[in-house]
Amino acid sequence: MITIGIAGGVASGKSVVSARLAELGGCVLDADRLGHEVLEQAEVIAAAEERWGASVISDSGAIDRSAIAKRVFAKGDKGAKELAWWESCTHPRITQLLKNRLTELLEQERTSGDEIVFVLDAPVMFKAGWDKLCDHLVFVDTPEDVRMERALKRNDWDEQQFRDREASQLSVEEKMKLASFVVDNSGSLIKTYEQVQRFWDSLSD
Repeated sequence: MITIGIAGGVASGKSVVSARLAELGGCVLDADRLGHEVLEQAEVIAAAEERWGASVISDSGAIDRSAIAKRVFAKGDKGAKELAWWESCTHPRITQLLKNRLTELLEQERTSGDEIVFVLDAPVMFKAGWDKLCDHLVFVDTPEDVRMERALKRNDWDEQQFRDREASQLSVEEKMKLASFVVDNSGSLIKTYEQVQRFWDSLSD
Protein backbone atom coordinates (compact mmCIF):
# COMPACT_ATOMS: atom_id res chain seq x y z
CA MET A 1 0.00 0.00 0.00
CA ILE A 2 1.18 3.50 -0.84
CA THR A 3 0.29 6.20 1.67
CA ILE A 4 0.15 9.86 0.63
CA GLY A 5 -0.17 12.74 3.08
CA ILE A 6 -1.75 16.01 1.95
CA ALA A 7 -0.45 19.13 3.69
CA GLY A 8 -0.82 22.88 3.32
CA GLY A 9 -1.80 26.04 5.10
CA VAL A 10 -5.31 26.80 6.32
CA ALA A 11 -7.77 26.86 3.37
CA SER A 12 -5.03 26.02 0.85
CA GLY A 13 -7.19 23.59 -1.12
CA LYS A 14 -6.11 20.28 0.42
CA SER A 15 -9.60 18.86 -0.02
CA VAL A 16 -9.53 19.76 -3.74
CA VAL A 17 -6.30 17.82 -4.23
CA SER A 18 -7.58 14.92 -2.12
CA ALA A 19 -10.84 14.77 -4.10
CA ARG A 20 -8.92 14.66 -7.37
CA LEU A 21 -6.74 11.84 -6.07
CA ALA A 22 -9.91 9.99 -5.11
CA GLU A 23 -11.18 10.38 -8.69
CA LEU A 24 -7.90 8.90 -9.90
CA GLY A 25 -8.33 5.87 -7.64
CA GLY A 26 -7.01 6.87 -4.23
CA CYS A 27 -8.75 5.97 -0.99
CA VAL A 28 -9.12 9.24 0.95
CA LEU A 29 -9.46 9.59 4.70
CA ASP A 30 -10.21 13.03 6.10
CA ALA A 31 -8.64 13.43 9.55
CA ASP A 32 -11.15 16.17 10.36
CA ARG A 33 -13.95 13.62 10.04
CA LEU A 34 -12.10 11.28 12.36
CA GLY A 35 -11.77 14.22 14.74
CA HIS A 36 -15.54 14.66 14.69
CA GLU A 37 -15.94 10.97 15.54
CA VAL A 38 -13.60 11.39 18.49
CA LEU A 39 -15.58 14.37 19.77
CA GLU A 40 -18.60 12.07 20.02
CA GLN A 41 -16.81 9.66 22.36
CA ALA A 42 -18.18 9.73 25.90
CA GLU A 43 -14.70 9.88 27.43
CA VAL A 44 -13.78 12.97 25.42
CA ILE A 45 -17.03 14.74 26.24
CA ALA A 46 -16.54 13.97 29.92
CA ALA A 47 -12.93 15.17 29.86
CA ALA A 48 -13.90 18.45 28.19
CA GLU A 49 -16.66 19.09 30.71
CA GLU A 50 -14.35 18.31 33.62
CA ARG A 51 -11.72 20.69 32.23
CA TRP A 52 -13.92 23.60 31.15
CA GLY A 53 -17.33 23.06 32.67
CA ALA A 54 -20.82 22.72 31.22
CA SER A 55 -20.37 25.79 29.02
CA VAL A 56 -18.56 23.68 26.41
CA ILE A 57 -21.39 21.14 26.25
CA SER A 58 -24.47 21.86 24.13
CA ASP A 59 -28.06 21.28 25.23
CA SER A 60 -28.01 17.99 23.33
CA GLY A 61 -25.01 16.77 25.33
CA ALA A 62 -22.53 17.13 22.47
CA ILE A 63 -19.30 19.12 22.52
CA ASP A 64 -19.71 22.76 21.52
CA ARG A 65 -16.76 23.13 19.13
CA SER A 66 -16.97 26.91 18.93
CA ALA A 67 -16.87 27.19 22.73
CA ILE A 68 -13.75 25.04 22.86
CA ALA A 69 -12.15 26.95 19.98
CA LYS A 70 -12.42 30.16 22.02
CA ARG A 71 -10.37 28.51 24.75
CA VAL A 72 -7.73 26.68 22.76
CA PHE A 73 -7.10 29.55 20.34
CA ALA A 74 -7.05 32.25 23.00
CA LYS A 75 -4.04 34.54 22.88
CA GLY A 76 -0.95 33.94 24.96
CA ASP A 77 0.27 31.09 27.11
CA LYS A 78 -3.19 30.23 28.42
CA GLY A 79 -4.49 29.41 24.94
CA ALA A 80 -1.36 27.43 24.10
CA LYS A 81 -1.70 25.44 27.32
CA GLU A 82 -5.35 24.63 26.66
CA LEU A 83 -4.62 23.64 23.06
CA ALA A 84 -1.81 21.33 24.17
CA TRP A 85 -4.13 19.65 26.66
CA TRP A 86 -6.93 19.28 24.12
CA GLU A 87 -4.59 17.77 21.54
CA SER A 88 -3.21 15.34 24.13
CA CYS A 89 -6.79 14.22 24.67
CA THR A 90 -7.88 13.95 21.02
CA HIS A 91 -4.82 13.20 18.88
CA PRO A 92 -4.07 9.73 20.32
CA ARG A 93 -7.68 8.73 19.73
CA ILE A 94 -7.64 10.03 16.16
CA THR A 95 -4.34 8.21 15.60
CA GLN A 96 -5.91 4.95 16.74
CA LEU A 97 -8.86 5.38 14.34
CA LEU A 98 -6.39 6.15 11.56
CA LYS A 99 -4.30 3.06 12.28
CA ASN A 100 -7.45 0.94 12.41
CA ARG A 101 -8.40 2.17 8.94
CA LEU A 102 -4.90 1.48 7.61
CA THR A 103 -5.09 -2.06 8.98
CA GLU A 104 -8.45 -2.57 7.25
CA LEU A 105 -7.03 -1.35 3.96
CA LEU A 106 -3.97 -3.59 4.24
CA GLU A 107 -6.24 -6.58 4.76
CA GLN A 108 -8.34 -5.50 1.79
CA GLU A 109 -5.18 -5.21 -0.31
CA ARG A 110 -4.03 -8.69 0.69
CA THR A 111 -7.43 -10.15 -0.11
CA SER A 112 -7.89 -8.43 -3.48
CA GLY A 113 -4.27 -8.46 -4.60
CA ASP A 114 -4.67 -4.88 -5.85
CA GLU A 115 -2.36 -2.14 -4.60
CA ILE A 116 -4.24 0.52 -2.63
CA VAL A 117 -3.21 4.18 -2.64
CA PHE A 118 -4.22 5.68 0.68
CA VAL A 119 -4.58 9.47 0.90
CA LEU A 120 -4.54 11.21 4.27
CA ASP A 121 -5.90 14.77 4.43
CA ALA A 122 -4.91 16.13 7.85
CA PRO A 123 -4.46 19.81 8.82
CA VAL A 124 -2.25 18.84 11.78
CA MET A 125 -0.31 16.18 9.86
CA PHE A 126 3.12 17.10 11.23
CA LYS A 127 2.04 18.22 14.68
CA ALA A 128 0.35 14.87 15.31
CA GLY A 129 3.23 12.89 13.80
CA TRP A 130 1.07 11.33 11.08
CA ASP A 131 3.59 12.29 8.40
CA LYS A 132 5.64 9.33 9.65
CA LEU A 133 2.91 7.02 8.35
CA CYS A 134 3.24 8.42 4.80
CA ASP A 135 5.40 7.33 1.89
CA HIS A 136 4.86 10.63 0.06
CA LEU A 137 3.91 14.12 1.27
CA VAL A 138 2.16 16.54 -1.08
CA PHE A 139 2.13 20.22 -0.16
CA VAL A 140 -0.67 22.40 -1.56
CA ASP A 141 0.81 25.85 -2.10
CA THR A 142 -1.65 28.77 -2.16
CA PRO A 143 -0.97 32.48 -1.47
CA GLU A 144 -1.88 33.65 2.02
CA ASP A 145 -4.30 36.34 0.84
CA VAL A 146 -6.26 33.79 -1.19
CA ARG A 147 -6.35 31.35 1.71
CA MET A 148 -7.49 34.04 4.13
CA GLU A 149 -10.30 35.14 1.84
CA ARG A 150 -11.49 31.54 1.50
CA ALA A 151 -11.29 30.87 5.23
CA LEU A 152 -13.16 34.01 6.24
CA LYS A 153 -15.91 33.31 3.75
CA ARG A 154 -16.17 29.58 4.46
CA ASN A 155 -15.93 29.63 8.25
CA ASP A 156 -17.28 33.09 9.08
CA TRP A 157 -13.98 33.93 10.80
CA ASP A 158 -12.28 37.26 11.16
CA GLU A 159 -8.63 37.82 10.21
CA GLN A 160 -7.38 37.18 13.73
CA GLN A 161 -9.15 33.81 13.91
CA PHE A 162 -7.47 32.80 10.68
CA ARG A 163 -4.05 33.82 11.99
CA ASP A 164 -4.60 32.08 15.34
CA ARG A 165 -5.34 28.79 13.62
CA GLU A 166 -2.44 29.21 11.23
CA ALA A 167 -0.11 29.91 14.17
CA SER A 168 -1.25 26.73 15.94
CA GLN A 169 0.19 24.59 13.13
CA LEU A 170 3.67 24.06 11.72
CA SER A 171 4.53 26.99 9.45
CA VAL A 172 3.73 26.68 5.75
CA GLU A 173 7.43 27.15 5.00
CA GLU A 174 8.38 24.14 7.12
CA LYS A 175 5.58 22.03 5.66
CA MET A 176 6.78 22.77 2.15
CA LYS A 177 10.35 21.82 3.04
CA LEU A 178 9.16 18.43 4.30
CA ALA A 179 7.06 17.68 1.22
CA SER A 180 8.20 15.46 -1.63
CA PHE A 181 5.87 17.11 -4.15
CA VAL A 182 4.36 20.61 -4.34
CA VAL A 183 1.07 21.46 -6.06
CA ASP A 184 0.76 25.14 -6.99
CA ASN A 185 -2.90 25.90 -6.34
CA SER A 186 -2.73 29.60 -7.17
CA GLY A 187 -4.07 29.20 -10.71
CA SER A 188 -7.04 27.53 -12.34
CA LEU A 189 -8.57 24.24 -11.25
CA ILE A 190 -7.40 22.71 -14.51
CA LYS A 191 -3.79 23.68 -13.73
CA THR A 192 -4.11 22.15 -10.26
CA TYR A 193 -5.54 18.94 -11.69
CA GLU A 194 -2.70 18.72 -14.23
CA GLN A 195 -0.15 18.81 -11.41
CA VAL A 196 -2.05 16.21 -9.40
CA GLN A 197 -2.14 13.99 -12.49
CA ARG A 198 1.65 14.31 -12.88
CA PHE A 199 2.13 13.31 -9.27
CA TRP A 200 -0.25 10.35 -9.63
CA ASP A 201 1.53 9.16 -12.76
CA SER A 202 4.89 9.38 -10.97
CA LEU A 203 3.75 6.78 -8.44
CA SER A 204 3.98 4.08 -11.12
CA ASP A 205 7.36 5.15 -12.49
